[in-house]
Amino acid sequence: MNALESDAPMIVYVDIKSPYAFAAIRPTLALEKSLGMRFDWRPLTLDIPSYLGSARKKKGKVIKSTRSANQWSWVKYAYRDARRYAERQGYMLKGTEKIWDSSIPNIGILWVMQTSRDRLGDYFEAVYPPFWRRELDIEDMAVVEACLEKAGIESSGFSEFAKGEGRIQHDQLQPQLHPSGIYGVPTYVIDGTILFGREHLPYVRWHLQGREGPAPDIAYEIDDLEVHSC
Repeated sequence: MNALESDAPMIVYVDIKSPYAFAAIRPTLALEKSLGMRFDWRPLTLDIPSYLGSARKKKGKVIKSTRSANQWSWVKYAYRDARRYAERQGYMLKGTEKIWDSSIPNIGILWVMQTSRDRLGDYFEAVYPPFWRRELDIEDMAVVEACLEKAGIESSGFSEFAKGEGRIQHDQLQPQLHPSGIYGVPTYVIDGTILFGREHLPYVRWHLQGREGPAPDIAYEIDDLEVHSC
């Protein structure tokens, strides 16, 4: 799997533990559906401590932290920004109480793409909203398997995939991303062009529809579409 190449019209990189990716899922699925296309959804498992330090909370109080004051300010702003757009979609977004290893549910994206592509939207709906309500332990294999089942996706064989071939695919992809210019989520890759952030969706639509007329400015508006599967 090459970080910048796909047979699909666009690659979409997301991470279950990213609030920005959470706020982008619904409008990106809506765009995919409205264009009648199938994007290549892939995981980027963020190494948050490497650039924002680490922290752990208990009942809303910080009990352990390596973050500077500036890093805390950045994190708090990021949550406020993402929360605005999640709430516009009717979702709750609570700050997490630790930095999660999201590799298992992210490998779940690979599993769904390879086994039940039509249920990808349902998988996201089964994982993202409850995780951001602090209801899911996404480091628990059984929890992710239950999310797959809730989404109508066969979970038999997922554990073996997540420990074997899926883990290999995931781990081989991650070190390619930064050298390729992909640093965060959501990131959209079209014909080698890298676009970071859901504000680029109007440009993405324009590009995928043939680039007729002037390119649109960036925007945060979303299509008024109810999308639960693609």
